[in-house]
Amino acid sequence: MEYSRKINEIIQTLTPFLHGKELPLRLSLITFFTRGHLLIEDLPGLGKTTLAIGIAKVLGLSFGRIQCTSDLLPSDIIGVSIFNKEKGEFEFHKGAIFNNIVLVDELNRATPKTQSALLEAMGEKQITAEGKTYKLPKPFFVIATQNPLEQYGTFPLPEAQLDRFLMKISVGYPPREAEKEILKGGSKREELYNLKPILTKEETVKIQEEIKQKVYLSDKIIDYILDIVEATRKSKYFYAGLSIRGSLAITNASKTNAYFKGRDYVIPEDIKELAPFIISHRVIFKEEFENIDKNAFIKDFIDEIKVPT
Repeated sequence: MEYSRKINEIIQTLTPFLHGKELPLRLSLITFFTRGHLLIEDLPGLGKTTLAIGIAKVLGLSFGRIQCTSDLLPSDIIGVSIFNKEKGEFEFHKGAIFNNIVLVDELNRATPKTQSALLEAMGEKQITAEGKTYKLPKPFFVIATQNPLEQYGTFPLPEAQLDRFLMKISVGYPPREAEKEILKGGSKREELYNLKPILTKEETVKIQEEIKQKVYLSDKIIDYILDIVEATRKSKYFYAGLSIRGSLAITNASKTNAYFKGRDYVIPEDIKELAPFIISHRVIFKEEFENIDKNAFIKDFIDEIKVPT
């Protein structure tokens, strides 16, 4: 595929800033090129902001950050109209959501009303303010974060909003040797800001279109995806299985995974690699399974489903 070499170059360029965390980086880029949104559930200080800024820099895209607090208002995200005395009229001043890549830090600290302000933006790629509709820039990618341990003063995301995220991942602690290099070398944030774009905005949009139009899904692969979806809906482990949005997420992300590997067709491994990160936050586990390692459980669950030959 035309741009798979440049995608590998992006991964190689950003990996040193994330200290061995190639998998979270790769999953983030797959989410971006699938035109989805990403939820990172992890402890503070593990590189989530570095990941977001790095992707924006190498793709030559604008970057905005929203720090969620309990007093954050929807207008703080989407923008506000301010009266212009000279013109004698109100002018809409766009908020941070009007960037190509938007980091929404600690999303679960915002109130449900403010969280819902993101729903239209993420789903429709537009916002409505005071009766007017404004299109968001293309491409548009939300990276939201939440701390899995600190629950005081937080508002858990409802299932309807979780389903808006193509993937849910964690960055995790770096390996010992990688952390040793961090301690020896210090922060590389300044170098990160100086990165040159590897792709242009037009090229990133073209890649997104290529993935959508040119990566082939056979009937056997589609039936395999439907087998996975049906298994989640009938499983004794879940109260609710995958929605149609969930089956589309598996379909579209598997095409991107194939493209990243230089193929124009999807194989079962493309699906199996991504399934835990796409499914675990979409199914509703029964209470007795709430405290298990959900990604590992989903991986084992998928392994039991017959693979097409």
